[in-house]
Amino acid sequence: MSGHSKWATIKHKKGVADAKRGQKFTKLIKEISVAAKMGGPDPESNARLRTAVLKARAENMPKDNIERAIKKGSGELGATSFYELTYEGYAPGGVAIIIDTLTDNKNRTAADVRSTLTKLGGSLGSTGCVSYMFQTKGVITYDASKYTEDQIFEAALENGAEDVTTSDGVIEVTTGPNDFATVLEAMQAAGFEQESADVEKIADQTVTLDNEKANKVLRIVERLEDLDDVQQVSTNLDLPDDFQEE
Repeated sequence: MSGHSKWATIKHKKGVADAKRGQKFTKLIKEISVAAKMGGPDPESNARLRTAVLKARAENMPKDNIERAIKKGSGELGATSFYELTYEGYAPGGVAIIIDTLTDNKNRTAADVRSTLTKLGGSLGSTGCVSYMFQTKGVITYDASKYTEDQIFEAALENGAEDVTTSDGVIEVTTGPNDFATVLEAMQAAGFEQESADVEKIADQTVTLDNEKANKVLRIVERLEDLDDVQQVSTNLDLPDDFQEE
């Protein structure tokens, strides 16, 4: 997981710098609404909704926004039909890329994803061309200046986490996807304040590129994440130790 930890650290730092909170809220609201529509409005009996709500809370989304998204998804406020679509392909340097989307217009999303990839040197592939390289994991991060790895390690593993690693000032806790909510809630109850919390696709094996190509991949990821319909972008890129962001 060390390669992912380095990649996640860069993304986290960039996310803080860019402060794209409004855009993040929009994507989380969509996710909550879909989860409520599929499994009902009660987070206790709807595991997907419980996870979505916890992710929203981890981003400090106001309670009113969360409740409104649940009501919209359950039909109380009028529902919009969203489709879950996943695209697979390649970024420069042969890096595998997966784009998860939620959309109310399949044609628009397909066109946006394809044009963004191809304009920046990537390409779409067939379904299943790269997804076999990834596992779905819960990832919770903590500020290493606030907590020691031993503190997090003991609490996390005691509550069902799979692994704990530290890289560039960030402590990363990895969980199984079904254990994510339980571990996050237990860590919060124990007094640990997370920096971020999400369920992500993590590559089993990574690809390391030179600085120029790595930055090209980062640009593709950023442009894709800027698309309203894109919920998450995953790659198997491992950033070199001497990586310099351009």
